[in-house]
Amino acid sequence: MRIGVPKEIKPQENRIGLTPESVKTLISQGHEVLVENNGGFEAGFDNDQYTKAGAKIASSAADIFNDAEIIVKVKEPQKVEVDMIRENQIVYTYLHLAAAKELTEGLIKSRSINIAYETVTDDNGRLPLLAPMSAVAGRMSVQAGAHCLEKNQKGRGLLLGGAPGVTGGTVVILGGGVVGENAAVIATGMQAKVHIVDKSEARLNQLVEMFGDKIIPEQSDKIDLNNLIAEADLVVGGVLIPGAEAPKLVTKDMLKLMKRGSVIVDVAIDQGGCVETSKPTTHGDPTYIVDDVVHYCVANMPGGVPRTSTLALNKATLPFLVKLANKGYQKALGEDKNFLAGLNVHKGHVTYKAVADVFGHEYLDPGEAIKN
Repeated sequence: MRIGVPKEIKPQENRIGLTPESVKTLISQGHEVLVENNGGFEAGFDNDQYTKAGAKIASSAADIFNDAEIIVKVKEPQKVEVDMIRENQIVYTYLHLAAAKELTEGLIKSRSINIAYETVTDDNGRLPLLAPMSAVAGRMSVQAGAHCLEKNQKGRGLLLGGAPGVTGGTVVILGGGVVGENAAVIATGMQAKVHIVDKSEARLNQLVEMFGDKIIPEQSDKIDLNNLIAEADLVVGGVLIPGAEAPKLVTKDMLKLMKRGSVIVDVAIDQGGCVETSKPTTHGDPTYIVDDVVHYCVANMPGGVPRTSTLALNKATLPFLVKLANKGYQKALGEDKNFLAGLNVHKGHVTYKAVADVFGHEYLDPGEAIKN
């Protein structure tokens, strides 16, 4: 198959869909790979590395969308890209459609085949293609939050890790999944006081096994979240419902309970955010203030560390892409129910129920969709 990798054009997005090493793997399987000129430069991969791996360098995104059978990206297609997607073309990337009505409608209209990294599952119901970026975002969330707490960032003027004789700050992590776990790695390493809130007692027990008394587990139905939010210097929102809009756990009224200059980092912003006052921001202008609380809501946090992120993402996405290219999408998805769970929009039909429900579209079972 002919696989195309355009340069990412979302603001401050510097990752790329394939590394040169991934290109080499696909070429060895008999596929052709087109990479947009300087597409990987910001992630530390230059044209020469791609050509040595066997790729052809395309001068423009238009050439790639025109020629490729599979488009491999990192972020959701932007409007100019949606307009270039062809009927029956396969798009393999993060989509986050539950928070993107216009994109959903555009993909439906294109009659293309759209596989979302974030809804591919494994046998344990986890999300293996979302996990590496969730891990990066989780680790970055505390790093970013600690920076936002500095006075020149309009924060409280507090060092999260404290100082000799001075206690550190309090971090409240909402959600004990991959984001929450990795946020805790950094927050406990900084010697902050760390609360992790999750609805699952079993998951909280796992986290206690990992972190011991460095964390305070909080079962969501047994606590007063208002009190925790009031205590927090940094709140990390890491709650996820696969493929669906994130629940609003922190309301606008709750902000009034928070300390002046405290910080919220809403990692769930790709799925609409788990804080009522959250709105997407960029690496170029990452924060804004509501009720004296600093909000950091960058929708592509891992894009700030593109080399690490691209390498981590490819380890997860490449095996599925190889199956897709070798077998064709119908066979690849038909043989693997976990991969099939990634199919969100297929030839004009919404094939992921949470997306169909949120926008009022008719839902078509993906297993039925790929038969046509």
